[in-house]
Order: sequence, then structure tokens, then C-alpha cells
Amino acid sequence: MSSSSTSIMDNLFQRSLEDLIKGFRLQLLGESNFISRAVEEIRREIKATDLSTKSTALHKLSYLAALHGVDMSWAAFHAVEVVSSSRFQHKRIGYQAITQSFNDQTSVMLLITNQVRKDLNSANEYEVSLALECLSRIGTHDLARDLTPEVFTLLGSSKSFVKKKAIGVVLRVFEKYHDAVKVCFKRLVENLETSDPQILSAVVGVFCELATKDPQSCLPLAPEFYKVLVDSRNNWVLIKVLKIFAKLALIEPRLGKKVAEPICEHMRRTVAKSLVFECVRTVVSSLSDNEAAVKLAVAKIREFLVEDDPNLKYLGLNALSIVAPKHLWAVLENKEVVVKAMSDEDPNVKLEALHLLMAMVNEDNVSEISRILMNYALKSDPLFCNEIIFSVLSACSRNAYEIIVDFDWYLSLLGEMARIPHCQRGEDIEHQLIDIGMRVRDARPQLVRVSWALLIDPALLGNLFLHPILSAAAWVSGEYVEFSKNPYETVEALLQPRTDLLPPSIKAIYIHSAFKVLVFCLGSYFSSQEPTSSSLAQESSSGSLLVNVFTHESILSLVNVIELGLGPLSGTHDVEVQERAKNVLGYISVIKQEIAEQLNLQDNETEASRVTAFMEDVFSEEFGPISATAQEKVCVRDGLELKENLGDLEEICGEHLKPVESDSVSYTDKISFSVSKLRIRDQQEATSSSSPPHEASSLLAEHRKRHGMYYLTSQKEDQDSNGTSSDYPLANELANEISQDSFNPKRKPNQSKPRPVVVKLDDGDESRITPQAKTNIQTANDDESLSRAIQSALLVKNKGKEKDRYEGNPNSGQQEKEESSRIENHQNSEKKKKKKKKKKGEGSSKHKSRRQNEVASASEQVIIPDFLL
Repeated sequence: MSSSSTSIMDNLFQRSLEDLIKGFRLQLLGESNFISRAVEEIRREIKATDLSTKSTALHKLSYLAALHGVDMSWAAFHAVEVVSSSRFQHKRIGYQAITQSFNDQTSVMLLITNQVRKDLNSANEYEVSLALECLSRIGTHDLARDLTPEVFTLLGSSKSFVKKKAIGVVLRVFEKYHDAVKVCFKRLVENLETSDPQILSAVVGVFCELATKDPQSCLPLAPEFYKVLVDSRNNWVLIKVLKIFAKLALIEPRLGKKVAEPICEHMRRTVAKSLVFECVRTVVSSLSDNEAAVKLAVAKIREFLVEDDPNLKYLGLNALSIVAPKHLWAVLENKEVVVKAMSDEDPNVKLEALHLLMAMVNEDNVSEISRILMNYALKSDPLFCNEIIFSVLSACSRNAYEIIVDFDWYLSLLGEMARIPHCQRGEDIEHQLIDIGMRVRDARPQLVRVSWALLIDPALLGNLFLHPILSAAAWVSGEYVEFSKNPYETVEALLQPRTDLLPPSIKAIYIHSAFKVLVFCLGSYFSSQEPTSSSLAQESSSGSLLVNVFTHESILSLVNVIELGLGPLSGTHDVEVQERAKNVLGYISVIKQEIAEQLNLQDNETEASRVTAFMEDVFSEEFGPISATAQEKVCVRDGLELKENLGDLEEICGEHLKPVESDSVSYTDKISFSVSKLRIRDQQEATSSSSPPHEASSLLAEHRKRHGMYYLTSQKEDQDSNGTSSDYPLANELANEISQDSFNPKRKPNQSKPRPVVVKLDDGDESRITPQAKTNIQTANDDESLSRAIQSALLVKNKGKEKDRYEGNPNSGQQEKEESSRIENHQNSEKKKKKKKKKKGEGSSKHKSRRQNEVASASEQVIIPDFLL
């Protein structure tokens, strides 16, 4: 009595869902605290024995989980209790809670099987509907297996409300339990002939999903789909059927010829824009070889493009993007409309128009389209502006700049991009500046001029997104300094005081490039002092802008400028900047005194000339492009273990790796002593290679003998002149005369100028399996068994004389059993054959896939040839 009165009192004073929502609206602050108190209250209420109290608490918890992300997995058992109630209101709340709280790992999943089966067999169609919806949301392999008979029964229900939901849940059952196809597929196909538009819509939707996953398995049903395409007047059903035929026509070309006329008839007749667009998309994607259908589709696309509604305009642009790969003339005919769409207010319309313009780009119009897009980038918002820049960069660099003829123009365009106010594509522009320098030798003079113009532009220093561009410009100025008009101006640009705004990593590149310029100028100066310098200067003028007119005063001035600019940086806190600055200053200290005193400059054996010649050799190695997948192509030699743990090396060689400890020697003395010792040892090894090995060599040999898997096999290979640095072909020789035009961002491409040679790597460099491709492969493997089940079901259906023998033949049930037994016997015999082949060492998987293809082709040939031909 007390328990009953307690539950009545709890129910009487319990807050409802409306009260909870009102409480939320009154909570201006502290919403999380209110949710915590509400959950604690629900935890107390849900333990009540009264189902009304329990269902109300569960209802509130479902609301909190849906809108506020509250975890309700702990209430799974309580949801099962509420579902068992005989009241429909409680049952609805329980099923809703189950769909929110259950997953494949829920421990009480087995408890709902009997309750769902009971509700599926209920006379109340709304209870059946709740159970079907729950099964479609949380159906697992066990649930689908146990409830397949009930779903099969509901597929033949006389109630349209129940049948259409049973058809919808079949897709989930097939995915989780593939053997359900043998039971339910025939009845599912029979529903394609129904006159009820709701049931037909549901069954066509199921086949649309199945065709999306595996069109091959649905190909034998083409006659049924064709009948629906011709007879149906339901736009939704027609759209789904068109999606199915778009998949089927790709694997059966004859099918496209058959369905082209009905699709064109729908385009001419209907006024529904959705159906017209689906017809257009089907034609341009799957029936592109039918010229009449394509012309009609392009005419309909034109109607979409001139609509004021941005949604319809977007659909027209989207259809043009689909037709563009095979019928570019359709895009060129509507070029003006596409360009006009770039100024539309809708961002999706602008983006689709941009993609279409990129599809039109070729060698002849790249400059025109780039000019149009740069004008739009100047007046666009930051997001769309950078999308335009990225699209131009991607199109122009595609396949090693195959559409670029005049690289001088394109480099000027890159410089213009860098000056667009909203530009944030600094890394992409940086990559292309360096990439063009390494690939296109003829473009290096213009590249140096563009880089110098970027270095002296003060507006770029304050934009963090453009710092990578300055990094590339600095590297180019030092790497290709021989093409510079005035190296002195280059040094001034690299060491200007405003470079303090740059991050240390880029500042280090500036210093190193200034070092390269200095070495180049000193090398040219020393060369000019030789007796044969004048003739050499004339010969070198055809290959670069070598400036052999350096005077003693200009060299001293250049050295002083560099020394003055790098002096403060030698004491900076950044290690990289400090080290590079000290390297340059140390080099200057070696050569400055001899240059200042003009001692024996005609003598090539001076310390300054020897050091300069050495540094010129260091910087003379030319860089070439390297494939992003180059390291993946290196073959691992047999016996080399790369994944073994190398931690034991420290234990084995620990005593030899320990630093020398001495209290009387300072740390710097230890370093100097170690370096000197290494040099002496290297000299001894170089001069006395025939002498017996010393102790370290014997230790190394012993270690190699014990741990040979960590070492590469020793092979002496002669290296010819075609080393790794010169694997790529050289570009054309530079022109005898280099243009002296200053940087002009509005420069037009020179169409008469021949296209220079561009270093191009192997085509296979870009071929790799993307994560998306791996996902698609995994999805295909998951759907393979479902496809086999559908093909087997279709084989049973098509193996008799005609499909109507199932309807009028009183012995049809017996025939089906006989066919099923024959299939099982066939499968058993195939399994025995497979086991024998495995014992013989044959590849059973290849034979299995071949047999599957034969079964699929046999099922197709029963209907398709007669239907199409």
C-alpha cells in the first residue's frame, strides 16, 4: 500500500517535459547546472515502478540527449521496460529512447528481440510502424536474422501504411543479414508492379540504394524499371528510376539507346524543374553518346542558367560542369552566362561558375581567363578571392605547366597575385616560384626580376600569409644571382632593416641568399683580374648576366653593406639566424683584409681567391625537381631490417659513445680536441688505406658480424656523370639577349615565343592510393556479399520460363523448393571443388570471382538481350 501511494505521489508532483522546457527558458545563466540537476532528478524518477512515471522521465531524458548531448546509454534497460507497456503512448516513448541509446555493443540488445517480434505481429498498424522504425535504426545482424520472417510477412501486408515501411526496412535487413535476400527479394520485386504510388515509391527507393552500391546486381531488373519509367506519373518515382538507369547505362551501353527516348519525352513534357534536372543529369552523365539527347539537355540547361532563382541557376551550372568533360562546346556556348554568374550574390553560384571557367582553360585562353579572374579577385570577399587564386594556380600548374607557353607572363601573374589585398595563398605561390626556377631554365631571368620586385615591396612584409612568398623570392635571388641586373641592389633588398618583421626561419634564408650573392660578386671580381677576363666575359654574356665590371670600390662597398647589416644579427637569440650571420661574417673576415689592402689580387693563390673558389664550388650544384614519392620508390635490399628496434645499439656501443670526461679540460676544449682528433683520424685513414685496421675498425667489424641485419650489403658501384643531380633533362639554352623590361604585372603573354622546355618527372609519381580510394575499396568489399546474394536471388527468379509462372502456377511453391535445392546442391558441389583446389595449391579466390561473374552474366542474358534488341 505504501509503495502504491508513493508512486502515485511521485506521478502527481513529477515535472513533465513542458515544465523542463519552461525551466530551460528561465535559465539565463548556469544552463549546465540546470541540466545536471535535471539528470539527477530523472535518475530518481526512472527507478519508479509506475510505468507512467518511468516513461515521463525517459521522455525528458530523450529530449536532453537530442538537444544537449546528454549521455543516456545508462537508461537502455529502462527503455526496454517502457516498451513492454501495453499503452501506445508509453511504447512510442520507449522506442524513441531505444533508437537514441542503443548501439551494436548494448548489453541488453537481446532483450528487445521478442518484444519487437510481438509488436511486428500486432493488429495495431501503428505499433507495427514503431517496431519497423526501430529495426531500421538499430538493426543488428542478430536482430535482422531473427526478425526476417516477420519482415517477409509484412511485405505482403494488405495495409499500405505497413507495407511501405516494411519495404523501407528491408534495406537495413539486407545490409545486416545477407541471407535475408533469399527470403524477401522475390516479394520485393513483385511490389514493382503495384499500382499504389506510395508502395511503388518505397520499393523504387530501395532499389535505387541497391543500384548505387552495385548496379550489376540490379541489371536483370531493367524491364521492370523501364515499365515504371514509361507508365509512372509520379515525379518522385521517376527521379529514383532515372538515378537507377544512370547507373545501369554505364555498365550496359545498349540500355542507353532504349531509355533515351522516354527520358527525352519526359524533358519535353514535364514542367517540374526537379524532374527536368534529373533527366538532364542522366543524359549528360550516362547517355553522353546520344547526340540528340545531349542537345536537348543542353537547351534545358540554358533555361536553368537564365532563371532568376539562384537555386535553379546553380543547378544549371552544376549540369554544365557534368557535361563539360565530354562536351566542352556546351560550356563555350554559355561562356557569357558563366562569366556573369561570377558576380552573383549567392556564393555557391559563384563557386560553380569558377569551376566551369577552370574547365575551359587551355593554352589559347589561359591569359584571358586569368585576367578576368584576377579582376574578380580584386573586388571579391577574402574567401572567394583565395578560391579564385587557388583555382588559377591549380589549373596553370597542372601536369607540369602544360598550358603555359610564356613563362615570363605567368611569373608576372604570380607577382600580381601576391599583391592582391586578400591573398592568403602564400605557400602555393612560394612552391610554384621555386618549382618553375628548378624546372624551366629559360624562365630564370624573369623569375629573378619578379623576385627582386617582391623583395622591395614593403606591403608584403606586414602580411603573415605572404611571408612564404618572400622566402621563395629571397631563395631565388641567391640561387640564380647570375641573372640579376644589379647584385648590389639585391643585397640591399635582402638586408633592409624592415626584414626584422619577418620570422627567424625566413630571415635565415635572407642571410644565406646574401651570402650567395657575395660569393658570386667576389668570384666575378677575381675572374675580372685575370689576363683573359675580357674574352671570358664576352663568352659568358650569352649564358647569364655575369657582371665582370666590379671595381675595387664597389666590392668594398658591398662587403661593408653586408657586414653592417649582419652585425646586429650575430647577437640575436635565434640560433639559426645567429649561426648564418656568423658564417657570413667569418667569411668576410677572411677575405676583407686582402681586398682592402689590394695585395696580390692578380695572384690566384691568395687566401681570398682560394676561399671564394671553394665557396663557388659549394654553391655551384644545381637543384632539380624531386618527386613527392621518390623515397617510396627506393627498393629495400634483402636482409635489411628497417622495423627492428635499434635500442640495443646503445648497450652494445655504450662505452664507445660516452663523451671524454676530464675535470681539467673545459667544454670548448673537449669539442676542439674531439674535432682535431677526428680530422687526424680521417687523414690517417685517407693516407694509409693499406695499413692494418686499428682498434676502432676491428670493433666495427665485430659489431657488423654480430648485428649484420642493421647494415647494408657493401657494394662498390661506379658513378657515372649521370648522377642524381643531373637525372632530369636540361632546358633550352638561354637567349643571347635577355630582355631588360622592368617588372610589369599587366604583361600579356608572348604567343610568338616558343614554349621553353619544362623538366617533367615520371607520370607515375602522382599515382598513389588516396584515403578516399582506400575507403571505397573497403566499402566495395563490404557490399560484395550482398551483391552475391542479390545475384543468386535473381538467378532463381530468371531460371524458369517466365516470371508469371510464380503467379498462376499452383505448383509454384514446389518448383521454388526444387530450384532452391538445386542451388544448394550446386553450391555444395562448388565448395567441394574449392577444397580440392586448395589442396592442390590453386588460387581459389580467382576461380571464385570468375564463377561469380559467370553467374551474374548468366542472370543478365536471360532478359537483357531480348529486352534491348
